[in-house]
Amino acid sequence: MRPPSPPPGPAAPPFNAPAARRLRAALGMGPEHVAHGMRVSYGLPYVTPDLVVAWERGTAAPSSPELTALAGVLWCAPGELIGRPRTLREHRIARGMAPEDVARAVGVELRGYLRMEESGQWRGDERQSSALARVLGLDLPDFVAVTGREARLAELLHSAVATRWQAYVRPVLKLAPLERAVLEEVLQGLHQDYQGHMAATLSWGGGSRSASESGREFLDRIVDHFWAAVESRRR
Repeated sequence: MRPPSPPPGPAAPPFNAPAARRLRAALGMGPEHVAHGMRVSYGLPYVTPDLVVAWERGTAAPSSPELTALAGVLWCAPGELIGRPRTLREHRIARGMAPEDVARAVGVELRGYLRMEESGQWRGDERQSSALARVLGLDLPDFVAVTGREARLAELLHSAVATRWQAYVRPVLKLAPLERAVLEEVLQGLHQDYQGHMAATLSWGGGSRSASESGREFLDRIVDHFWAAVESRRR
């Protein structure tokens, strides 16, 4: 008799297939042992060894309930089985916390917290935001991304490197509370880097195509460049 199909569930967080395979091998388990444990201990009757192998090969990814069960069978935290979390929901799952636990810890109603998790827009006040960062262990880049501020940060950084960076110190500080001196150095450095790309593009020869593409790539990854520059100045 064919096992029932898996029930539909929320989209899965980014799955770390090599980690799952490595953890299983370290326990001396085969895919059949993992599948058996998920069926018997976690009530997932449709999980087969072939499905476990598909997860480990990256041709399929477990849903959130499946990932939690898999972590239980492999004696690890759910966070060890996912890639770098990006959303509020992914960070919560990585910590192995239920929505009601996070909502209680940060002081918001569960329904309101779930709405913020689904929309990707954090609307908590300063105290609740500090509690969220503490509960989920968020560093500043993750906090900015989780609270839905990354797109706005990218817009400000685009303008800062293309015009007068000094005018964007205060707006960026509101999104990413850094030491002002550090932020000023970072913005000035990014501005100089981008202007260097533009100078190459607008050189006597009209600039090369590679120089133009380099400038576009710089802007496309401006947030990554920003955090890398911040980290280098904090060392």
